[in-house]
Amino acid sequence: MGGESVDRPPFGQELEAETGRIRRLHALLATEVAAATAQARGMLAAPTGGELSARWERDVSVHRWSERVGALTAARSGLCFGRLDHTDGSTSYVGRIGLTDPVDGESALIDWRAPAAQPFYCATLATPLGVTRRRHFQLAGTAPDERVATFHDDVLDRNADSGSASDPALLAALKAPRGSTMRDIVTTIQAEQDAIIRLPLSGVVVIEGGPGTGKTAVALHRVAYLLYTHRERLARSGVLVVGPSAGFISYVGGVLPALGESAVVFTTPGRLAHGVVATAVDQDEAARTKGGPAMLDVLRRAVADRQELPGSPIAIELDDVTVEIDRATAAEARRRARATGLPHNAARTTFRDTLGSLLVQQGVERLDQDLEDPPELADLLRELGDLPEIAPAGAAQVSAELRHELRDDLRSDLGFHAAVERLWPVLTPEQLLAELFASPDRLASAGGEIDLSGLYRAEGSAWTVADAPLLDELAELLGPPPGPPGGRGEPEREPDSAYAAEVLGILESADRRLAGEDPDELRPTDFVTADVLAARQVPEHLMSVAERAAADRDWRFGHLVVDEAQELSAMDWHVLLRRCPSRSITAVGDLAQRSAPAGAHAWADVLAPQLGSRWTYRMLTVNYRTPAEIMALAAAVLAEFAPDRQPPESVRATGEDPRQRTVPATDLAAEVRKAVEAEVAQLGRGTLAVIAADVDGLTGLPAQVHTPVSAKGLEFDAVVIVDPERIRAQNPADLYVSMTRATQRLGLLHVER
Repeated sequence: MGGESVDRPPFGQELEAETGRIRRLHALLATEVAAATAQARGMLAAPTGGELSARWERDVSVHRWSERVGALTAARSGLCFGRLDHTDGSTSYVGRIGLTDPVDGESALIDWRAPAAQPFYCATLATPLGVTRRRHFQLAGTAPDERVATFHDDVLDRNADSGSASDPALLAALKAPRGSTMRDIVTTIQAEQDAIIRLPLSGVVVIEGGPGTGKTAVALHRVAYLLYTHRERLARSGVLVVGPSAGFISYVGGVLPALGESAVVFTTPGRLAHGVVATAVDQDEAARTKGGPAMLDVLRRAVADRQELPGSPIAIELDDVTVEIDRATAAEARRRARATGLPHNAARTTFRDTLGSLLVQQGVERLDQDLEDPPELADLLRELGDLPEIAPAGAAQVSAELRHELRDDLRSDLGFHAAVERLWPVLTPEQLLAELFASPDRLASAGGEIDLSGLYRAEGSAWTVADAPLLDELAELLGPPPGPPGGRGEPEREPDSAYAAEVLGILESADRRLAGEDPDELRPTDFVTADVLAARQVPEHLMSVAERAAADRDWRFGHLVVDEAQELSAMDWHVLLRRCPSRSITAVGDLAQRSAPAGAHAWADVLAPQLGSRWTYRMLTVNYRTPAEIMALAAAVLAEFAPDRQPPESVRATGEDPRQRTVPATDLAAEVRKAVEAEVAQLGRGTLAVIAADVDGLTGLPAQVHTPVSAKGLEFDAVVIVDPERIRAQNPADLYVSMTRATQRLGLLHVER
């Protein structure tokens, strides 16, 4: 981080002084927690009378104070981690949250996301940013009794007293054993990382970096920074974070709550279809086909194919007349329904009503013909001068009554409704896609010039990860199934509906009062409807933004984060961008680590169709995870399959080379167990993973077991790779990924063939 570092035992008096400061900050925090808790409880107990607006305002206040309590409580562990000495002689402390001294109103603790804290991460000897010394605390104990065990100083003014130091904060953090979840890095953010974290909210930024460069940590801390800087906007629209797997989400899911942020929804590509959790994986060719942008036209044709015309006329026998649905009649009803531009299920109503009107007209014409006098009788009456003139009004009345009767007959006729269901069925995404994949004829028709025969599979097969964006796109094309006739909600819902309607009115009024608001910013009513509020409103408790967003397929997020972005297909990006119409996106990844068949070979491949050139590129170059000895071996693998890619430079070395052994194939299981047990004995309390192409036989080991794909984005103190040549044969990038998961030691078990 720049500056001169000095390595001396800390002075006892200075340690005591800094510990005293930490304890005073904890006392301030406890006071704020108590005050916020009292406010939440007081608002909850306050009478609101019968006015709906008062109920809403009370609930919003309770919710906001409760969120404040949560943020303050999350900051307790590691509350203050640094100090800045400035050239003007002042001193400031940096921590997880901002605190104000109630005595003098001055800042007692600077939030790490505030502009005033930026020198803690970016000041160097060449650019000191008004700082003479930066101090990193290493804390011990638990809140609120934390104490300063030691500290490390970066001296940015050679005339300043260097104080004392132990191990630099960054290296100490890198050497620390890994746990089952990712830790935040607020104490050790580096300058190149900080510059990306503080990029503006608007626009799309792609952050590329090799293994261990902190891409994920930077993305998550950028979310925390944006939520801090744009609280009013993002707190009501939320942030969507997409990670490669459920295991990855579990690993990183605690970082933002630890930073006091909760307006975040985590998901994976296999969950992009609402209500579907897909984990199965397609064969490479099928995955490439499903992930390509041409699938958008395929799905549109698949929906259009279900809007059928009859091969032969369908007879509908009514009480007084038989009518027929022929191709011309059905084609006209279909034309009018498609012209509405509505989704398939919503347009079905137009198809049904138009078809019914055409059949009524057909019935009237046929009945009129049946009721006409025979020609010879008409001629005779004319000759006698006795043919009466039918009054136009009377004819119209007869025609109207006849139409009314025919409409009633048609509405109650089961044959008519069966015909409508056959020609324009109500469809769900799951039904349509399953029937498409199970029918070679449907695949051929929907494919057009594209050969989709490789997508054929039996109906009832498990959904794959590549199916998820297709299901979501079909949900857009089909729309929800129609509700029951009549359309009125349950009577007991009406008070909540009225409450929700008034809430929307208040929100709209508030929007009109906000002069100068960004016209591109989403309003509350852009993603909340009265029905949504009525369905989810609980009188004494507002659901969090994350809870509401997770339950609503149509939710539109204020910011989107995509981790391991190189794995996403064009179809994945298509459905994700629909969830973030503001195009405020942080995408992090490494093209050299791509393993998905439909993933990105170049960022423009997946971004250009949606964004053109409207995105910014940033690069991370320093490897904080992988020791130099391991990275040298991994870099040789990288050079074999991607010689144009530059491996990141490791910030540290351990002096321990990767261990490699070759064992007979017949002894592989025993040798894996032996290697794992040796690592366990040496590891102590760190984490250990075994990575193999096939994990079926690797059971009962005292270690986590992963494939290269499931290990993506994770890190472990020690890693044992089983049969690296088999992994390399399947995908060289997967071996590169596997080798760069270790933070301390790496072992490779080669198989003798």
